Amino acid sequence: MRLKLFIISLFVVSCFVAFSYGDIIVNRSLFIKAILLYWLFSTLYSHLTIVVKKGNVNMDYGISYGLSFGLVAGPLGLFVFEFVQRFIVYFDRKYSKTADPDEFLHTFYNIGAFALNNTIAFFIFQLLYPSFQHFPFGFWLLIVLLVITVSLLSDIYLITIFTITKNISTFKEAIDFIKSRSVLDMGKTAFSNGLLYLLIMEEQWEMVIALFLLNYLVSRSFMLKSQTIQHKLERDKFEHMAYTDFLTDAYNRTYMDKIMQELNHTGECIGVLVTDIDSFKRVNDTYNHAVGDHVIQQYAATLKSHLQDKDCLVRSGGEEFTIFLRHRSFQQCVELVEKIRSDVDSNPVHTEYKSEAVAIHYTASFGLYYYKTAGETEIKRAYVYADDLLLQSKELGKNRVTVKNGTVDLPLSVRFK
Repeated sequence: MRLKLFIISLFVVSCFVAFSYGDIIVNRSLFIKAILLYWLFSTLYSHLTIVVKKGNVNMDYGISYGLSFGLVAGPLGLFVFEFVQRFIVYFDRKYSKTADPDEFLHTFYNIGAFALNNTIAFFIFQLLYPSFQHFPFGFWLLIVLLVITVSLLSDIYLITIFTITKNISTFKEAIDFIKSRSVLDMGKTAFSNGLLYLLIMEEQWEMVIALFLLNYLVSRSFMLKSQTIQHKLERDKFEHMAYTDFLTDAYNRTYMDKIMQELNHTGECIGVLVTDIDSFKRVNDTYNHAVGDHVIQQYAATLKSHLQDKDCLVRSGGEEFTIFLRHRSFQQCVELVEKIRSDVDSNPVHTEYKSEAVAIHYTASFGLYYYKTAGETEIKRAYVYADDLLLQSKELGKNRVTVKNGTVDLPLSVRFK
């Protein structure tokens, strides 16, 4: 109820000021030409508006030309322009089924707020222009001042609305909201409105249309680029979701199949490493699955901390991980795996169980198969070999690394702690 009262009050005040001021201040011919052009291009611009949701209120961000029209036509002409234009947008959104549930109320807010703010700017312009015209660039300084004033008034109205709707509850949030306004957008608004005012007063209609078209094309291009970037970000996000294990942020089996197909034809030497946590069932049985998940997460983080950007970490099972080690020699791979095993062994997981801090010591076993891709051995077979080597590490007592160099005819090498 308070929100509706505030919005209707803005509308009523703007209406009262407009009709109290008197007639439109320019001749009828100029007014009709100007208002038709403004209605046309403002309607086109309404489709380029960026809508941002703040709590349960939708905010439209787009350049407004009401300031220049108010300076040309005065308060009454401005009110007529805003009233008709806002209802054109309202009926267009209703027809296209893009209107908010409170679109009708928001339309009255837009009429009242924009008409009242730009009317205030009109009175300030009439008062200060005789003084400012004596300064270099005085007209433009005054226009910038008017845009700042209108922006602050708009922010005050919106802060009032957000306070009523409880989307803003502190003074700091109100100040942050004001700071969020784009200085570049204000600059664009100032110079566009200033040029439009000067051109209309000189009745340079071709230049007016050219300026409207230029702003439209720039805004249209910006929106298309923004949409392209947004679509790419969304595609990247969905691809990340499709290929990522959410518990550990490692890749999942789906991505493992993809990367294996890619690596299978590179002709490079890689180390296929399969590893899992020793006696992991005991962790779950002793504590619970939440603690077990914490152990898996730390294990994945430990593995990841030893890898380079080109390496690939995959959660290939519950507590099992597969790593593709790239751009390393066989000896470098062996030394790295030994370092990982030692790191896991010496760093227990610190977590909480039944409201008490616990330190869980755990170990892991490893199977490493090193070979050259694009040869006789396919990568899926290399993965099976690495998995067999892991099983041998388990059979030999766990907390071990078992390796084989498939690029040369060497016997199996077993590494102990």
